Amino acid sequence: MTKKRRIVIAEDYTILREGLRALVSSAPGLEVVAEAADGKDAIQCVEKLTPDLLLVDLSMPRINGVDAIREVKNRCPETKVVALTVHKAEEYVIAALEAGADGYVLKDASHPELMMAIQTVLDGKPYLSPGISERIIQGYLEGKKGEKPVSSWDTLTRRERQVLKLIAEGYKNREIADYLCVSVKTVEKHRANLMQKLDLHNASALTALAMEKGLITK
Repeated sequence: MTKKRRIVIAEDYTILREGLRALVSSAPGLEVVAEAADGKDAIQCVEKLTPDLLLVDLSMPRINGVDAIREVKNRCPETKVVALTVHKAEEYVIAALEAGADGYVLKDASHPELMMAIQTVLDGKPYLSPGISERIIQGYLEGKKGEKPVSSWDTLTRRERQVLKLIAEGYKNREIADYLCVSVKTVEKHRANLMQKLDLHNASALTALAMEKGLITK
């Protein structure tokens, strides 16, 4: 009997996650072994279960999908990753690919396309949704992204973006410090750096930017 390929699904909306589980579980040879509602849980599930593939949304609480992909690839490089998202913009595609995603599928994809994407990636080949323009793909392959001028957003470090996401989700400095295992002073410094780099001077403005950049979906 052929061993089933083991899948972890990470999606913060329960109804979507349940739907994905039903779709994936209906495919011969695939088995959903765990579900996660945020990026941190997704990382922990993959590290504990070492599945064949992680199907992950990019916009999730606590740790976003791009950072989760990067961490999963660092800890479990053999696990394949397919990003499933509404984002078609070049910056999201490039960020996911650079983090280590093996596939990128849009949420308006059909059931057959999603299954084809999963199987393609499990077979060791990359998959990019046809909904992503050829221009974006070609630009990535040719390294044209390096020609774009650096914006204030581009100057943020990974940790600064993580702090920005947590601020936008309503966490206080002490809670952020505890979550990231750093001091409150370190969080305060990151917060000050964010405001200086972005020229934004209150939590409301930071939250608005986080929403604009897709770090949070509220």
